[in-house]
Amino acid sequence: MSQYEPENENIRLASLPGLAGPRAVGPQPDWLARIDAKYRPVWEGRSPEEQRALCLYFLPHNSDKPTLAPTRPRLIKWYCPFASQSSFPTGHRYCINVYAGCGHGCFYCYAAGYEPLEPAAKRDYPRLLVKDLEDLERFDVPPAPVHLSNSTDPFQPLEARLGHTKLALEGILAHRRRFTTVTLLTKNPSLAAREDYVQVLRALGEVHGSHPFTACWKGSGQPAVQVEVSLAFWRDAARGFWDPHAPPVAQRLEGVRALRAAGLPVVLRIDPLLPRSPLPPESTHKMEDFGLVEAQTMEDLENLVAFSKEVGVRHVVYSPARIVLPRRRPMAPAMHSLLKVYQLLSAPEKLLWGRGCWRLPHDLAVRRITEPFLSICQRVEVTAKFCMKNLVEMV
Repeated sequence: MSQYEPENENIRLASLPGLAGPRAVGPQPDWLARIDAKYRPVWEGRSPEEQRALCLYFLPHNSDKPTLAPTRPRLIKWYCPFASQSSFPTGHRYCINVYAGCGHGCFYCYAAGYEPLEPAAKRDYPRLLVKDLEDLERFDVPPAPVHLSNSTDPFQPLEARLGHTKLALEGILAHRRRFTTVTLLTKNPSLAAREDYVQVLRALGEVHGSHPFTACWKGSGQPAVQVEVSLAFWRDAARGFWDPHAPPVAQRLEGVRALRAAGLPVVLRIDPLLPRSPLPPESTHKMEDFGLVEAQTMEDLENLVAFSKEVGVRHVVYSPARIVLPRRRPMAPAMHSLLKVYQLLSAPEKLLWGRGCWRLPHDLAVRRITEPFLSICQRVEVTAKFCMKNLVEMV
């Protein structure tokens, strides 16, 4: 048994007895037929009991709308509420975006299209967290992976003051059978490596034989908990330009080493991958011609992959950068310039536009952006996974 005990005695997160279903609320007979078609695959092929539990947890109760979508949970939510399961097969999994917004201010962040301008705590967070955890027990929802966080860094500066990520981890631990893999994504591994966080992370990874997914984890070699660290840059000059308020490179390298020394599984996200000078290779154009700091030289990528090998990360994650149109503020000058770089690279083809962002045509992105990186990974013998593959393989 783990010796970890939550510090906050004012918030009770002890597990409740599993119930076959709620006492007063039951799914309406037509709920399954009313589920939006893009989410319905998650219900297909499941037992009636599991279908009922998923309806009760994810769908609004007593709604008059003809089509229902997973909108009910307060904090422990559907992984991606915008995407169809046919194109973004997240399945039944959870995301806890601990804070609203993020203080790192990274220019290329995909969350710029929907996140608030300033980072903030979520209103009534401790109470709502408890209510969602209690509902998982009350409705007897089958276990699924949980991610902290997709749209905000769980270890951003707010965490040192408020401790809401720690509270979420304690809640997951108290209700461990309701969750399978626990994944954290951060640019601040030094805080994750602090002893009090290491204790709860270790406890989350010490899953015993009574957990319904123990055999699955053993068979796949997948850990029950892991920390994904985002580090796309090797030189701090590049980090300071593209990640202006995120921790320095040296601090992140030290944090990764500390997590590995503590025995915690780590994935390094060399993500996103950005264009490299010259632009394109047969021209004389450079990133600096567009007012941009060179983000990732081939030597930078060599050093990042070599570091991954040295510390023994599970694998690295990559994807080409997208240029997101912000929802609540003007696009940063750096992203305007990067858009011009993309237009140069793709000419005479047009950039792809969809879901609020511009992307390079697929074949061009592979040839110019990802293939040189993957060749380094292959030579150094470090496994590299595209971001979507990394996501859907979590069980």
